[in-house]
Amino acid sequence: MTVKPDVSAHFDEATNTISYIVKDPSSDHCAIVDSVMDIDYAAGRITYDHADALIAEVEKRGLTLDWIIETHVHADHLSAAPYIQQKLGGKIGVGDKIMVVQNTFGKVFNEGTEFQRDGSQFDALFKDGDTYQIGNMQAFAIYTPGHTPACMVHVMGDAAFVGDTLFMPDGGSARADFPGGDAAQLYDSIQKVLSLPDEMRLFMCHDYGPNGRDIQWETTVADEKAHNIHVGGGKTREEFVKFRTERDAQLDMPKLIIPSLQVNMRAGNVPKDKDGNPMLKVPVNAL
Repeated sequence: MTVKPDVSAHFDEATNTISYIVKDPSSDHCAIVDSVMDIDYAAGRITYDHADALIAEVEKRGLTLDWIIETHVHADHLSAAPYIQQKLGGKIGVGDKIMVVQNTFGKVFNEGTEFQRDGSQFDALFKDGDTYQIGNMQAFAIYTPGHTPACMVHVMGDAAFVGDTLFMPDGGSARADFPGGDAAQLYDSIQKVLSLPDEMRLFMCHDYGPNGRDIQWETTVADEKAHNIHVGGGKTREEFVKFRTERDAQLDMPKLIIPSLQVNMRAGNVPKDKDGNPMLKVPVNAL
């Protein structure tokens, strides 16, 4: 908690995603968390405006990129990790349960044997409690399944990047009904996050501006414990599971789930057809 990284947030309006540049306060080294690759799904067109903004800031500040962190395999936006890595270097890291996700969705998308389901598309596979360095700053990963089987919260100094495990206090929590999701697991994972020091800064992966408020992405453990509308104020596991299950049954699938899963389980690489052309599949009645 004595190390206070500089955190620069970049909001993507198209997907309500917040990406972060996290700088070690004692060096010029940094990490990028949950980058976004732009897609016009109707046109089948991929561009890199959001990633280019991250790259431009890193270069302008003269920073060295050590890590490109994925908190999980996102279902609502495409990762720009390999594009950023090509421009700036750094290692791409994700939770080691990525292999569970790859096995699940390898079947959904009828991927052939050429699709490796061993996480080898990533440079590092984190287990619960693993540590890594961003310059002189030690970071560590906490396994937080429930939204997906491979979700992890990454703690960097006094800042924790929670992915979709939690939203802002008035946003509650993420859904748990995707294949491999589990509402009871999600509750337990949230309790792990809420057991961190009260002053720990928490940074969200998404915000949707509930009730018309401005977009926000930073809160604290203390605020979440006291005010989170889904788990705050001492709500029980049973209460949360009942609420989350009933709510999830009413939610539509994310608009970009089909391209997102295919790209993100490949560490941000777009799949190719037998002729080497970038190509996405649309499974029918499989999700």
